[in-house]
Amino acid sequence: MGAPGVKAVFFDLDNTLVDTAAAGRRAIEEVVKALRCRHRCGEGQARAICEKVQAKLLKECHDPARTCITELRISHWEEAIRETIGGEANRSLAAECYFLWKSTRLRHLTLAEETRGMLTELRKAVRLLLLTNGDRQTQREKIEACACQPYFDAIVVGGEQKEEKPAPSIFHYCCDLLGVQPAECVMVGDSLDTDIQGGLNAGLKATVWLNKTMATPADSSPVPHYVISSVLDLPAVLQKMERNINAKLGNERTVSSNGAR
Repeated sequence: MGAPGVKAVFFDLDNTLVDTAAAGRRAIEEVVKALRCRHRCGEGQARAICEKVQAKLLKECHDPARTCITELRISHWEEAIRETIGGEANRSLAAECYFLWKSTRLRHLTLAEETRGMLTELRKAVRLLLLTNGDRQTQREKIEACACQPYFDAIVVGGEQKEEKPAPSIFHYCCDLLGVQPAECVMVGDSLDTDIQGGLNAGLKATVWLNKTMATPADSSPVPHYVISSVLDLPAVLQKMERNINAKLGNERTVSSNGAR
């Protein structure tokens, strides 16, 4: 299943191997239900609180040396509740919302059976590494929740390194970890800005963009070597790479043979 010259495949985690977005949506629904049933919030208020939190998460800048991720995210909920409902800060309600959101999201983070099977087969031919950006605690909890550790030779979390994707340094660290060269590695992920740009920056053999909706990227976006709509399409991409490399080698042999006559 591995292509000639490919010794390792790096996988992103969120929305590549596990559907973090879907798990997040289910978590939000649980919080909305709790706010309505236990705290008598109106539907509009409950959803407004959750929307504000999601906006804060998108803009989140976390320095683990200054504050833990738990305190920061409880603060997101606290601010969103105060901004929506008014009144004094309600830290206990904020904590309740945060832990309900977090536990529900983790519970719904699953590595699909088909994905487990693909990883198992791939690992017979190449080395596999999980490379995910994000806070150490948050990402390690996700990894534990989806029980993906047995399928990888190594796991690297951006929040534990000096730099995250798309910096070349984290990709080169991964290569060193597996004892391979960048030109022997393939990066698979859903983010053009981090996964694909990072793979290009680091000089990897190929980048594979998971584009589930097959949306058209902006003209300024980095250009991946391959595009797939499902992570399960990756083996076919590796087979295509193998055919292309074998064809190139065959042409080179033919040219060499003709030149020797």
